[in-house]
Amino acid sequence: MSLLLIFIILFFLLALSIPISISIALTSVAPYLLDDTFPAKTTFLIRQMVGGIDSYPLLAILLFVLSGVFMAKGGVSQKLFNVFSYFLANKTGGLPCAVILTCLFYGAISGSGPATTAAVGSMTIPLLLSLGYDLEFCAALVSVAGGLGVIIPPSIPFIIFGMASNVSVGDLFIAGIIPGILIGLCLMVYAVFRCSRTGEDKDKLRAHYDNLHKQGFFSVLKDSFFALLSPVIILGSIYGGITTPTEAAAISVLYSLIISLFIYKTIKLSEIYSIFIEAVRTYSPILFILAAATAFGRVLTLMQAPAVISDFITSTFSGRVSILIVINVILLFVGMVMDTSPAILILTPIFTPIVEAIGVNPIHFGVIMIVNLAIGYVTPPMGVNLFVGSTLTKVPVVTIAKNAVPFIIAFIFALVLITFIPEISLLLIN
Repeated sequence: MSLLLIFIILFFLLALSIPISISIALTSVAPYLLDDTFPAKTTFLIRQMVGGIDSYPLLAILLFVLSGVFMAKGGVSQKLFNVFSYFLANKTGGLPCAVILTCLFYGAISGSGPATTAAVGSMTIPLLLSLGYDLEFCAALVSVAGGLGVIIPPSIPFIIFGMASNVSVGDLFIAGIIPGILIGLCLMVYAVFRCSRTGEDKDKLRAHYDNLHKQGFFSVLKDSFFALLSPVIILGSIYGGITTPTEAAAISVLYSLIISLFIYKTIKLSEIYSIFIEAVRTYSPILFILAAATAFGRVLTLMQAPAVISDFITSTFSGRVSILIVINVILLFVGMVMDTSPAILILTPIFTPIVEAIGVNPIHFGVIMIVNLAIGYVTPPMGVNLFVGSTLTKVPVVTIAKNAVPFIIAFIFALVLITFIPEISLLLIN
C-alpha cells in the first residue's frame, strides 16, 4: 500500500468532518484491511495506542491545562494586563502591545494557544472597544497573540514534541523563551505601526492611563504580584533543576488554586468541581488524538515513511537552506489543515532524521516546528484561535483571518529569523 494512498485516506476522512482522533485511527487500520500481510494488525495498533499514552510526561499536559483553567477563572489575565497598561497606556499602540505582553505572560501559565486567546481576549477586547479600537483589529490581535501560548514555556506542544523525539522537554522550554519574545516584539512593531497610521482616541486613552496611575504603581504591582510570580515559580523550578516539567506542572496547579482561592478570592470552593470537569473535557480529546497518532506513527514507520520522504526531499533539493525552506512550507501547510498534536506526532519521526542529517540541532528543529504550527492556529481552515476569537467577538472567522494577515506576516518574518539563526533558539541552552 502506498504512502500517498494512506494520506489521501486521512485527508478524505478529515474532509468528511470525522473527528481527528477517529480519522487517524481508521487510517492506521487501513493498511491491514487492504493487505492482510501487513504486520500492523488491530491488536498491535491497540497496544501501540495504550503504550503511547502510558507516559509520565503526558501528565504535565493535564496539569498545565488544569492550572490554566484555575488562572482563567481566577482573573489572572486582568491583573497581568493592568501592570503592562500602567506603563504603556499613554504610548502609541501601547494597549495593543500590553495585550501581546499579557499573552506572553499568560502563555507561561497555560501552555495553550486557545486558552491564552480565550482568557486574555475575554478580558481585553471589551476594554479595547470601550477605548475606541476597531473590533476586527482587536479580534485579529488577540487571536494571533494567543498563539504565543504554545511557544513561551511551559508549552503543551513542546511536551508532545519532546515525547516524540526523545529530546529533553526542559531544554525545549528554555529554547522557546527567546523565540517567543522575538515573535512578540515583531507583533508589537506592527501594532504600533498600525495604530500610528489609523490613529487612536487619545482622550479615552489618557483617561484610562490617569485612572491606573491614580491607584499608584505599588497598588497595581501588589494586586498583580502573585500573577507575575507564577511563571517565575513554574519555570524557575524547572530551569533550576529542582523539578521535572511534570512536577512543576503539579506545583502550578497548587499555586494557581491557592492564589485564586485564598489571595485573590476570585473562585469559590463550590466552583472547584466544575473546574476539574472543564480541565478533563479539554484534556480528553488531546489524549485520544495522542493515542491514535502514536499508532499512526508506528504504521508509517513500518511503511518506511521516514526513509521514503527523507530520500525524496534530499534527492530533490540540495543544500541546507533549500531543505529547511521546503520543510517550513510543509509544516505551514500542515498547520493549516491539521491539529497541532497529531501533526507533531506524525511529522516528528519523519523530519527529525532529515534535519539532523543536514546538521540542525533537534532542539532548534523543535522550536521551528512549533512556531510553524502556531501560525496554523490563525490560518483557515483549522485556525483554532480564529474560532475562539470569533466566539468572543461575533466577528466572522474569514473577517478575522483577513485582518490577521499583517500579524501573520510579522509572525513569519520571526520564523525566518528563528529558522536560519539557530542561536536564537540555542543561546540560553549553550
